[in-house]
Parts: sequence; structure tokens; C-alpha cells
Amino acid sequence: MPRSPSPLRGRVVLLSVLAAAAACSSNPEKELQSDPAILYERAHRSLESQDFNTAIKIYEAMTARYPFAEESRQARLDLIYAYYRARESESAIDAAETFIRENPTHPRVDYAWYLKGLVDFERTPNVVERLMNVDLSDRPPQTARKSFAAFKTVVDQYPKSEYAYDSRLRMVYLRNRLADYSVNVADYYRRRGAWVAAAQRAKQTIEEFDGAPATRQSLEIMIESYDRLGLAELAEQSREVYAINYPDQTARVEQKKSWWKIW
Repeated sequence: MPRSPSPLRGRVVLLSVLAAAAACSSNPEKELQSDPAILYERAHRSLESQDFNTAIKIYEAMTARYPFAEESRQARLDLIYAYYRARESESAIDAAETFIRENPTHPRVDYAWYLKGLVDFERTPNVVERLMNVDLSDRPPQTARKSFAAFKTVVDQYPKSEYAYDSRLRMVYLRNRLADYSVNVADYYRRRGAWVAAAQRAKQTIEEFDGAPATRQSLEIMIESYDRLGLAELAEQSREVYAINYPDQTARVEQKKSWWKIW
């Protein structure tokens, strides 16, 4: 007569099955084989909770496994943002450019352009720099032109975009940063007596960044440079432009001294 199974053995078998099931349910590889809608929801929750590394992992696996799913297209946009927040700048730029190239008519391609601009956007002073009053105008704005171009695309091609207003404000900031750096280069030449180079760089600053605060200093450098070079007509024209734009101001220009005067 066969013996009935021991109650203890039954409990052991049940616990083993439950443990195996739990192991399968917690297997990351198994999770990444879920339905794309479920995967997207998991990645989005990670993104909202600022767990950017987890979000990136799921988005990458999802877009690779289900490249043609509807959720994958939105995932590619979210992935750009996740890279940006995780400070993976190169990956963010690559993802943005790929999305723009492959989805030029997508209704949210303006967002890809905006994120591309944000990644390259010149950083503001950090806490230490603010305390030390560091002047960032002497620092070459390495990626400012790229950022400016991306924001300009949003403003020019998608004027009704929800990102157009912020893009325009950032463009003004970048224009002023670029102008400040450019006029500092002109002033560098001025202080070293390289009058031709100073005049040329100051003129370039005005032409490229018209309306920036640095325009005034650029005109002053042009006036002084032309005076030093003996180009009276160009100096007078620059003075006239200065008087029109700054009628209540006097150009801060060092007067040229005769060689025999030491005072």
C-alpha cells in the first residue's frame, strides 16, 4: 500500500515552486521581454522618479527589441531627455540627431531640437564661481554656437512650439555671451597695440551680434583703433554711429598722445 505524501515534503515542494516563480519574476532579462507598453510604463516611472540610469537601460532595451512599436518612438524622445539629465551629453546629442534625421515630420520633433540645444547650452556659474565672482566672458563658449543654432531652429521653424519662448530667451543669453567673448578678444588686441586686428574683431562683433550690450565697447575699440591707425574718416564714421546709438554717453577712448609727451 503506497504511503501518503508527508505534509512536510508537500510544504518543501510548494516553497520551492514559489521560490522559482519569484526568481523568474525578478529576473531583469525576463522583465525586458515584456510587452512594449508595459516596458514604456516602467521606464517612464523611473524617469519621473529621476532614476535616470534605470530609465535609460529600459528605454535602450525596449527600442532595440521593439523598434517599430508605437511606444518606441516616444521612448526615443524620452531617452534623449534621460541622457541629458544623466549628463551623458554625447549620447544625448547622438540620440537627438538620430531622431531628427529619422523623423523630420514628427509632431514633436521640435522637442528633439530643443533638447539638443539644452545639451549644448552654456552652463551658468556654479556656486563656487558665483561666490568668487568669476567672469565667464573670458572663457571660450565652446558649444554656444551649436546651442544657438538648435534654439534658432525651434524659433524659426516651429514658432508655435511650447518651447519657442524659452528657446528665444536662451538665444538672447547665448548671443550676449558670444558677443562678450568676441569683444574681449578685440580688447586683447587693443591692449597689445594690434590695432588692425582689434578694429577687425570689434567690427565683426557688431555685425554678428547687433543689439548685444557688447556693441558699445566694440564701437569704442573701433574708434580708438582707427585713430591710432590714422584712419580719420573711419574713426569719424564710428563716432557718428556711437552718437546715434548712445546719445547721452561719451565714448571711453584713450586719447592718442604725441611721442614726445610723457604726461
